[in-house]
Amino acid sequence: MVTLNMKNSLVAVILANILAGTMPGMMVKAQCDNRCAANECCSTFGYCGTGPEFCGANCVGGPCSNNGISIADIVTPEFFNGLWNQGATCPGKNFYSRGAFLDALNSFTRFARTGSVEESRREIAAFFAHASHETEGFCHIEETDGANKDYCNETMTQYPCAPGKGYYGRGPLQLSWNYNYGPAGSDLQFDGLGAPETVAHDPLIAFKAALWFWTKYVAAAMSQGFGATIRAINPIECNGAERDKVQSRIDYFTRYCNQLNVAPGVSLTC
Repeated sequence: MVTLNMKNSLVAVILANILAGTMPGMMVKAQCDNRCAANECCSTFGYCGTGPEFCGANCVGGPCSNNGISIADIVTPEFFNGLWNQGATCPGKNFYSRGAFLDALNSFTRFARTGSVEESRREIAAFFAHASHETEGFCHIEETDGANKDYCNETMTQYPCAPGKGYYGRGPLQLSWNYNYGPAGSDLQFDGLGAPETVAHDPLIAFKAALWFWTKYVAAAMSQGFGATIRAINPIECNGAERDKVQSRIDYFTRYCNQLNVAPGVSLTC
């Protein structure tokens, strides 16, 4: 899950997008706020324009790309049930469900539905690869020993930590830190700061939180290859000191790509 360093990187990306608006060929205008032209899309950074940078994975409004595939036909019961870790004790088996995942998709209508069908299958494989790694085969609902770790960044004053609440990893992508729980709760209509445990108690919110994080911070990296999505989720793993974790994510990804009959593409590692 994103650390403070990653948050700073995201700020840099936003600034870069703003500055890019002065370059020829970039159809960038002011903040969207319903001011885009009819043929323009609104990117996740709040700017109007055309092309994949605006109408693809980053799109939040306007004529966003949607290839019309049925994710339910790709994430079949057989595929979903095959995600489970086969260990004897696996609390996630009584929590995560295909139905909750498909219901959560209703709030994220462009997840894995831009570009080619192959790209959609690859994104689905990537999402479940990271979720499988983060939860150890969908076994964990909450981060192991997370309650003993401090995930409160007090400098993020717009997302104040509530007394006695822990913002450790929960859900398929292990949502963590107050600066993620705050905006996720606001966007998904649950009390992210006051009741972060909701992500571990409600399977629908758990999948929505994972899809929220994915579409906001990870999906755009898919065009650069799976390795870029690893860096987007946890850049610390990409510094060479945690190669086993990187390989775990890659192994899940290539396995799921094989099951979904799609090539994993290039740049698998970060």
